[in-house]
Amino acid sequence: MKLLWILALKELRDGLRNRWIAAAIILLGTLALALSLLGAAPTGSVRVSDLDITVISLASLSVYLIPLIALMLSFDALVGEFERGTMMLLLTYPVSRWQVIMGKFLGHVLILFIAIFAGYGGAFLIMIIFAGGGTEGWQAYGMMMFSSLILGAVFIALGYLVSVLVKERATAAGTAIGLWLVFVVLYDLLLFGALLLDKEQIIGQQLFSALMLISPTDSYRIFNLSMFEGVSQAAGIAGIASEAGMSGTLLMSVMLLWVMVPLIATLLFFQRREL
Repeated sequence: MKLLWILALKELRDGLRNRWIAAAIILLGTLALALSLLGAAPTGSVRVSDLDITVISLASLSVYLIPLIALMLSFDALVGEFERGTMMLLLTYPVSRWQVIMGKFLGHVLILFIAIFAGYGGAFLIMIIFAGGGTEGWQAYGMMMFSSLILGAVFIALGYLVSVLVKERATAAGTAIGLWLVFVVLYDLLLFGALLLDKEQIIGQQLFSALMLISPTDSYRIFNLSMFEGVSQAAGIAGIASEAGMSGTLLMSVMLLWVMVPLIATLLFFQRREL
């Protein structure tokens, strides 16, 4: 366990040296503050707090930003070390390959943790002074931060899988961008395009829900927009997730599965890769 933390702290120091943490904190914090100041709670019979509106806006934009930040952190985590020759040097020490992967993973998740909780959390503390709302609003915001960390961990793991499979850093960068486009942009476009073209209604509600569920980005979005009453009412999707059988536990389990599967695959490929 000590070796894992040594490797994790090395990645954290590298993140500090490369200004990754500062840049991510500034980006996420500025985004959260801007959305909270620009957003306004709707009027009418449905009463929700400004914080609920901020959760909707942040969840909708974080689904684009968090995966991109995570992939930029992780795409060259392994192939970059191979190109520089530092991986061979690292493995001359009494450290196993699985410890290298898990140490790097912990370090990159820690970088993302600091960025999310300093950026979004700092904005949250500032919003407390100005925004009203009940406890449910704070819970939704807190779960949005936590689920953003899990979403980031998903794409860190996917970035590692890319990094262990390719031979060049440039190839890893291109593949990472392709992954981001597929998961964040193209998947939903293709899914809704197929739904629009489905004149014979082959895609029923259950199949559509399943196709939404298997995407980590859609699971993240549905989790944050439907699990809390104020947020779901403001987003206009109250009751939709429960009707489709998508509980919070199920949605979070899907995201955790997306962390574990690529990470295990990375470990297996890394064990077989020659130095």
